[in-house]
Amino acid sequence: MALGFAVFAGVAADIIRASAREAEALGYSSFWVNHPGATDGLASLGDAAKVTRRIELGVGVVPLHTRGPDGIASGVRAHALPLDRLLLGVGSPNPGSLARVREGVAELRRTLETRVVVAALGPKMCRLAGEVADGVLLNWVTPEYARRSADLVREGAAAARRQAPKIFAYVRLAFGAPAHERLRREADRYAAISAYGANFELMGVKPETTAIAVHTADEVAPALAKWGGAVDEVVLRAITAADTVDDHLVLLRAAKPS
Repeated sequence: MALGFAVFAGVAADIIRASAREAEALGYSSFWVNHPGATDGLASLGDAAKVTRRIELGVGVVPLHTRGPDGIASGVRAHALPLDRLLLGVGSPNPGSLARVREGVAELRRTLETRVVVAALGPKMCRLAGEVADGVLLNWVTPEYARRSADLVREGAAAARRQAPKIFAYVRLAFGAPAHERLRREADRYAAISAYGANFELMGVKPETTAIAVHTADEVAPALAKWGGAVDEVVLRAITAADTVDDHLVLLRAAKPS
């Protein structure tokens, strides 16, 4: 199982640059940022692109209902994102999510020669992602639910007679009590979103239990072992006590690929 690392797109540019450099040096497969609200994840990823040469660069994910394919393609070009390393994540909430994603992926393929990753939560989106995407990004799920989601993705790919896309899972990683508290606040925020709230109920878990919340570096590997065979790549989303370079580097080094 490959291992990626992700940070909040709204942190300072020096944190993104330092984290991306360290992730590449330590042998992570990918480095990701999100695309939250008014913060442009493509611009933040551009900071990572400037200081790396090999590591794959992901954005998870640009919402198609607020930024269409033309705007996404323009952003990719404006920030000089390397198409051969880019994992271009897109998604959409309801209503109309399936049609919007299908059309958006098709348009992006016509516009950019890069890999498109679809954010999938429910069964229908998982199957659609299997039909059209190069990758699938799961978020706030347990390893068991990820395995079931992966089966649905593969069903969609088989129905479309194409190779199954690579399956990624965002897994929050928090060290120590202050970071754990920050994790709980983020979990509560997602639980208040109807689609995520319904999915937590379906899984029968509290949101924070989908994360890795530990106190020492020795606890990371056993927690990650539970994900073996569930997905192709776990992307560790940093939840730090403070938004500092040092706090992010501590997480990167503690969880570094073996």
